[in-house]
Formats: sequence, structure tokens, C-alpha cells
Amino acid sequence: MLTIAPDRLKRFATELLQAGGFSSDDACQTADLLVWANLRSIDSHGVLRIPRYIEMVEQDILVPGGPVTEVHAFGAVAVLDGGKCPGAVGMNAATDRAAALARQFGIGWCATRAINHAGAVGYFAARLADQGLVGMVMTASKPLMSYFGARGEALSTNPLAIAAPVPGSDPLLLDMSTAAVALGKIMAAKDAGRSIPKGWAVDVNGADTTDPAAVAALLPMAGAKGSGLSLMIEVLTSVMAGNAVIGPVLLGRQKGGFNGTVIAIDPAAFGPKAEFDTAMSDLVQAIHALEPAAGIDRVMLPGERGATTGRERSEAGIPLAEGTWRRLTDLAAQLSVPVPQI
Repeated sequence: MLTIAPDRLKRFATELLQAGGFSSDDACQTADLLVWANLRSIDSHGVLRIPRYIEMVEQDILVPGGPVTEVHAFGAVAVLDGGKCPGAVGMNAATDRAAALARQFGIGWCATRAINHAGAVGYFAARLADQGLVGMVMTASKPLMSYFGARGEALSTNPLAIAAPVPGSDPLLLDMSTAAVALGKIMAAKDAGRSIPKGWAVDVNGADTTDPAAVAALLPMAGAKGSGLSLMIEVLTSVMAGNAVIGPVLLGRQKGGFNGTVIAIDPAAFGPKAEFDTAMSDLVQAIHALEPAAGIDRVMLPGERGATTGRERSEAGIPLAEGTWRRLTDLAAQLSVPVPQI
């Protein structure tokens, strides 16, 4: 593993993205999202994604620099169209719109369609929690995961993040994939030269594989529960936004697409904010007071490990797999971008 200071990595990521066709603002937003993931040890959704993002620009899958436009609004609901913008850009716009609606109506639901890969969606939920709102974020894309009981790719790994503010502390932050593992962890295992555990994915024959290079489809988490949850996120995030993905792909009508949903909720809409704050503090205290099971040092809350790691890496630097660094520096050479010191 190699180590690099967060500010240097963010600057390097921004310069790579700009050299690869991103506008200055789009590159800054995307780099901030990617490095946030690396800080929290979500390396599968960090800077290792940059070569693919630039490749998507070359293939016209991703179109930077364009506007994110509102195409429909009704009460506390809004629908945005990203015009194939970077995922960070489309989801930040949806987060801002949902937050504004929540302040007006108590709840805001913003769908953003025709975007691209949105990375670690906990980033957007955490942005809402930092504003004192409860946030729920989902994204949907093309098939990558099998449907329980069926062979081959049928569903996306549709992630779900929920964040809730805690007075004087880090927010509770659940950030999960509906697959047994995110696709990015397969990519990270390739970069690090590691095998993967059984139960993560299957090969072309539908058999469990530990070789990340042999993965043909990811497996849903918890069997039918994971595939069922993914299917319903497709309904909430794609079908309701007027940009269905899974049905048209499986029926051979289109190749795919990316969509996102951001739901912001103002706790004050349900009663005095002080009562919510007290209940959240009590909940955190109660969970921390639970007796650890055998072999567990400390009972932790959702997002707590990531927040702690983020503070540690902010000081000590971000470790990157040699394979990831090699791909970034190879890309930098192609794009004439200076490589920072590590």
C-alpha cells in the first residue's frame, strides 16, 4: 500500500478528471465525492473509479459540463434530468433540491434521472444530516447482480443510504448495497491482487468464485431479500422518475442508464426538534452501552467506523493499493498531468 495526503489526492483527482474532459466544477464535485469515500475506507468507490469515468466520457456515456434541469415538480416532489452528467453533479443537485423542499414542506423527494455512477451514496445522505435533516438516498443502474433463483445478471446492486443527525456527534449513517458486496470491492480486490470470499459473486457457469477476474455476476445480499429490495429501489428510483432501466434492458429495448433518488425529512415536521435531538442522543447512548459479544471490543453505530477512519486518514494520509496508484499514474502520463508526491 502507498500513502498520500488527502488534499494532494483530491487535487490530483481533480486534475485527472479535468484533463479527461470534465469541466472544472464537475471535476471538483466528483473528486470530493471520491476522496470522501477513500477517507472512510470505502476504497471500492474512491479514486480507483477515475479511469472508468474518463473512459465513459470518451464513449459518450458521460457528458460533463451540461446543466441539470428540473423537468417536473408537484408539491414536495421534483424530478431533475442530468443529461448524462457525472453522478456527483446530478446527486448534489438532487440533494440541494430535496433539502429546500424539506424546509418548505417538511419532506422533499427529488428524483434525478439520466445521470452517471454516483459513488458512495452515503456522501449525499451525510450532507443532509449535516443540515439537521434525515436523509434517504438510493441509486439504480443497469444489471450487475443476479435475481434470486435466476441465472445471470438481472438487477443492479442498487445502494441505499440513510443518515440521521445526532447532536454534538457524527450522524448515524447506514450505507449499504443490495448485493452481497459492491462491484467496486471486486475492482479493489483486482487492484490489490487479492482473492474474494465465496458468496460474493459467481462465474459464467453460475458457480461461486474467489477469483475477482472471473466474476460474471454479483450475488444479492440475504438471497431473496436482497434481490427484492433492489427491485423495489428500481421502482422508486427509475420507474417513478420516468426512466426505467431494468425492464427495458431485460426486454432488449435499451442498454442501461443511471438514476438517483434523494429524500430529505425535517424532524421538526413531526414535533419539537428538541425532543428528536434528545431521543437520538438517548438511542446512541443505549447502543453504546450494550454488552459486546465474544470477540467484539466495542459496539459501534452505523457509520461510526467510517467517521473514525476518516479522521485518522485525514491526519496520517490515505492508503492506496499499488494497482490503483499504477493505473492513476499511467493515466496521468497519457493526459500529461503531474503526479503528486506520495
